[in-house]
Amino acid sequence: MINFFQRPAAGLSPTEAIEQHANGEIVVIDVRDPMELKASGTAAGAINIPLATFQMRVDPRSPECHDALKSGKPIAVFCASGGRSSQAKQFLEKIGYKDVHNIGGFGNWVQAGGPTE
Repeated sequence: MINFFQRPAAGLSPTEAIEQHANGEIVVIDVRDPMELKASGTAAGAINIPLATFQMRVDPRSPECHDALKSGKPIAVFCASGGRSSQAKQFLEKIGYKDVHNIGGFGNWVQAGGPTE
């Protein structure tokens, strides 16, 4: 049986991401589609960059790059279960971001007590 609430084996835990996000030390990106956010909410203060538009919205060479990604802060990504956020993490690292963490699914954030909106 797959446990969708289990955090990835290595890297930043959801609890650590919540603490760092509260202190303004990390950028948190939700890569789920807007309809998913509408149905379940998201992490408070997270940036929604759906995986479908991810490449152009995170590439610093693109005029569509989100301003928060130009801060140089570490990045934490999540989705519904960790699969899409794993792809997002790999892409971010491929284009040169150094401090990127997959914190798994939104359930991990909620289970760790993270604020939602």
